[in-house]
Amino acid sequence: MTRNLSVFLILAFTQISGWGMVGILPVLAPSIAVDLQTTLPTAFLGTAVMFAMTGLVAPVVGKAFGRFGAKKVMAVGAALIGTGLATLSLTSSVPVYLAAWGAMGIAGAMFLTTAAYVYLADFAEERARGLIGSLMLVTGLAGSVFWPLTAYLEHLVGWRATTQVYAGAMVLIIMPLVLLGLPEARRAHKEQDVASAGARRGGTFWFLVTAIALNSFVTFGMDAIGIALFRVLGADPAWAVGMASFLGVLKVCGRLIDLVGGKRWDALSTGIVAGAMIPAGLLVLLAFGATAGPVLACLLLFGIGSGAFAVARATMPLIFYKKAEYAAAMSVIALPMNLTNAMAAPILSGLLATSGAPATLTVLVACSAAAFLLLLKLATMRKQEIRPTAAI
Repeated sequence: MTRNLSVFLILAFTQISGWGMVGILPVLAPSIAVDLQTTLPTAFLGTAVMFAMTGLVAPVVGKAFGRFGAKKVMAVGAALIGTGLATLSLTSSVPVYLAAWGAMGIAGAMFLTTAAYVYLADFAEERARGLIGSLMLVTGLAGSVFWPLTAYLEHLVGWRATTQVYAGAMVLIIMPLVLLGLPEARRAHKEQDVASAGARRGGTFWFLVTAIALNSFVTFGMDAIGIALFRVLGADPAWAVGMASFLGVLKVCGRLIDLVGGKRWDALSTGIVAGAMIPAGLLVLLAFGATAGPVLACLLLFGIGSGAFAVARATMPLIFYKKAEYAAAMSVIALPMNLTNAMAAPILSGLLATSGAPATLTVLVACSAAAFLLLLKLATMRKQEIRPTAAI
């Protein structure tokens, strides 16, 4: 138990730090756009490039996990994130800026989230599911911790020095902590599991992938433009950062609710309830405006719903795939999900800049409502599959 706790604390600290340090654009994008003499959507394109590269290299990185072990791959990924941030701090042109984000996308596939889950699956085996759920819970704090910190550092030393501080932290603190603090883990990856999961397509697969991708577009999009959206709705900069950070705390609450009650209901039930809360929260803001009551209702519904859905997104495939196929199934789902995430920031920031908050909220409501309907369809299909089995 002590060994598991030590591993968990190291992973929690390094994952919060990693996500916090690559999640700087919601705070820094306006300053970057001005400095590089480009538009805000172009600045947010960095996140799009990062997620696209993460998805595209996921199959190659997955093989590296099996060959070298997640620990070594994560250490290299941490160093590469630091290199990308250092490059970002020195750039004076948009192409170099986007190339730095591309490097961080490759690094993200090696270091962030999936890498930590693969390590826990190899290290903890039967305890991995609980540790993964707990890790998801705490990593939801990344924005709440790092957005205010990033805003403070930018005010103090500017955006370039802020990214230099983060680059140094990744190379001098996070990489050694992963390399020296984490014990070696067992590896048991089977090629036949990958092939089996990859072959299992069909209606259920595409409904699941589409529902996850649509809600990821909405939740990742809100992470990217939430501060700018609240500012357009009338909040001053400090309040906008505060509300977006509070949203991160509520996401953690949503993850905690699912973690506590997960043994009483399955992941699809969590997904359906959370999938209903997300559009409901956005619809309140769209219908009643940015006064105190609607904003609070929006934050509660959307924050808790998106937090709970983050857990469901990782565990719903267990309902439709055998446990031995889980990692491979997640790698199959990762590509469309990451490509959708890649489009969220530039599309929504561009829409916010050209058409305003109501149009942006309408698109978010439509996408999340469509995802909810797909989840309901999945539940119906699952009942139809179970019924003949029960009859036999």
